[in-house]
Amino acid sequence: MSKTAIALVQMRSGTDPERNIDDAERMIREAAGSGAKLVLTPEVTNLVQKDATALFATLRTPEADPGAKRLSALADALKIDILAGSMAFLGEDGRAVNRSMLFGPDGARKAHYDKIHMFDVALGQGEVWSESTNYAPGSRAVIAEAAGIKLGLTICYDVRFAYLYRALALGGAQAIAVPSAFTRPTGKAHWEILLRARAIETGSFILAPAQGGHHADGRKTWGRSMVVGPWGDVVGVLDHDEPGILHAEIDIEDVHSARQRIPALKGGREFTGP
Repeated sequence: MSKTAIALVQMRSGTDPERNIDDAERMIREAAGSGAKLVLTPEVTNLVQKDATALFATLRTPEADPGAKRLSALADALKIDILAGSMAFLGEDGRAVNRSMLFGPDGARKAHYDKIHMFDVALGQGEVWSESTNYAPGSRAVIAEAAGIKLGLTICYDVRFAYLYRALALGGAQAIAVPSAFTRPTGKAHWEILLRARAIETGSFILAPAQGGHHADGRKTWGRSMVVGPWGDVVGVLDHDEPGILHAEIDIEDVHSARQRIPALKGGREFTGP
């Protein structure tokens, strides 16, 4: 059995994109130096900014964004795959996009994915989020090859929509990325449960790099970056919300084994009602 060395970067991105990419690059270099062939960063790696005016004053298009260019060059320099779990960019219609970008060992962009499900919630005690006010949702599921792994791309709130994960697994995904910036209330209540559920349902590895801590714009995120195996076991976790690197080795044979033992992907049936 051949195992693939991966690493998840946990960050505390702020309102300065250059500094955020500096932090990401430092940890990606460290991870690659320890043998990781695939490194994943969290949601909104380049910018955590909840003030809309400040957000749009800072955003650049994907083609013009200096952070994206730096991560592309870094993948080339290190000869590894880098998934920028998501970056905030200026979209074509004037709204922002929350976009994952996968860079290959030659620096080329292998794939990108725009977050489909918008985080529009009222959590109580005055905590309200309306992502769709400023961000345009995506509409396309994406699978790409990364370090020999068929990797499905999702972002944060997507994890609550099991049908997306089933579609990715049926499409051939062996591992599914869940880069996130979970709020503390939802993280404490649901983070691990949702990640393990998506792994069990699909027989896939779940790779979930996270933002963590108290951010410059006032936002507080949960951290606890996690790798979950296809049987639902926690392969590794950073049990805190401080910046750091989670190393893991994953064996795709575990995916084949889990799906043979519980062939749920083959057992779906059509039904009517309610």
